[in-house]
Amino acid sequence: MAATTIPRPTADQRVERLNAASLRRPIEPDTALPWGTLGDGAVIPAELLSIEGLDVETTAEQRARLSREEVASMLAMGVRFEAVLTTGFARMIGEAPDLTDPRVVYMLHEVGEESKHSRAFIRLITELGPTTRNPLDRRSINRIMNGITRRITAHDTLLLVMTLAGEEIPDLLQKLAADHPDTDPMLAALNRYHRQEEARHLSFARSVLPESWSRAGAVERAAVKFVAPALITMLWQNFAHPGVYAAAGLPTWKTWNAVQKLPRRVALRHQATRPVLTALIDAGSIRRGRVPRPWRALCAVDRNGEPLAG
Repeated sequence: MAATTIPRPTADQRVERLNAASLRRPIEPDTALPWGTLGDGAVIPAELLSIEGLDVETTAEQRARLSREEVASMLAMGVRFEAVLTTGFARMIGEAPDLTDPRVVYMLHEVGEESKHSRAFIRLITELGPTTRNPLDRRSINRIMNGITRRITAHDTLLLVMTLAGEEIPDLLQKLAADHPDTDPMLAALNRYHRQEEARHLSFARSVLPESWSRAGAVERAAVKFVAPALITMLWQNFAHPGVYAAAGLPTWKTWNAVQKLPRRVALRHQATRPVLTALIDAGSIRRGRVPRPWRALCAVDRNGEPLAG
């Protein structure tokens, strides 16, 4: 008897399922999470700090302070990134030829969920009470970064690729924290809530990436292949901004630069970004055997997209 081939669901069918799932499991973080229970000390264990493996001396109190600063920095980056995503999706909705398209409906679901995430992140940042200043928060740098984000939001495919990166990276970091028994219960609860909804967002981006790629022009395709890895590297590096290290009595820029080279930190970057490259390969955007050099460097893979030994 011949084996029965089960047809793969179409993009429309996958997006419709995501719409149905969003309706079945709405979560309101203001009432679903245990607000007011955050402890006064460390919120993640020392082994999850970005300086783990760095040859520096810090006290338990300094590490506890640094844990709060690093988490607040990541949450702040999350708020700003989700604003970029919302901007891009709002443009796509406004330009959609058919407002009844299930993709439009799902983007509205996602915008609503990202808004809830951002409100929850800001509320937790307030409870964490960060005091350090981001030295990258300067007018000249902000002007450049604002120009970059405007270009990202203006191009569907580049936006989807950065969406994948902006959700895969925190997903890994939040999973590590949520799964660790020494993570503060309030933070662990927030991480689990965020990861639950982001799983659908990742599924949506993967589902529509092939059709977006088919519409992309030569310039946008080149940007995805050769520029996106640099943007993703910047995103990764700034989840913990240089200023956080002042909380542990460490030199800010020197420590930040050293952290980027730590083997454990580099390995985490590889682990977080490889799923983005896999999504591009699955979408036909990048071919095995011809993975561009910037993606190979970002993810530590060979021309076929396979992880390098060691």
